[in-house]
Amino acid sequence: MKTYVDKAINYKKYVDLLDSLMAEGKTTGPNQSPDYLNYAKLNLARIHRLNKTATLTEELKEVLKKVKLPFIFLVLTEGWCGDAAQNIPTLHLIEEECKKIELKLILRDENLELMDRYLTNGGRSIPKLICLEKESLKEVFTWGPRPEAVQQTVLELKEKQVSLMEKAEIVHKWYSLDKTFSLQKELKELIEKHLT
Repeated sequence: MKTYVDKAINYKKYVDLLDSLMAEGKTTGPNQSPDYLNYAKLNLARIHRLNKTATLTEELKEVLKKVKLPFIFLVLTEGWCGDAAQNIPTLHLIEEECKKIELKLILRDENLELMDRYLTNGGRSIPKLICLEKESLKEVFTWGPRPEAVQQTVLELKEKQVSLMEKAEIVHKWYSLDKTFSLQKELKELIEKHLT
């Protein structure tokens, strides 16, 4: 785990990486198809929007005050991933609010060995948050790839064989209406249970 933590980057470097790749007409990962580049462009806009508009709930802030030890939120991600764009800015807000939590981001497709330890229903779904004790790097909990309410929707849409485009539209509409509240509620519960 130390190898992955050591090569992971902070949030600012992650966003800078996505910005610089987009300036070159690229995204992270091996797939540089027009579809993926379009996803990456949309998702980068989502990240920048959430950086300006997202705020933490008072309930989550109160729980963050009780965190005792230092922890690392190691997150597997990619620049083209819509769920990552919708969730990672809130993880950064948590890191800013609670100095005992450090967010570190690592690219999935460059670290498939790690990703394959954290599959969701057999798939390499991201983002995947692995909470680690900072000193021992012992795993405390995992979360991801998306809040449970929208995860159920995604599974239902998959079963109905809805097109990728339509699925993305439904999922991002859900995120837009939810305004990060489901994510914050789930993380509040996990942090309260495991880190306080």
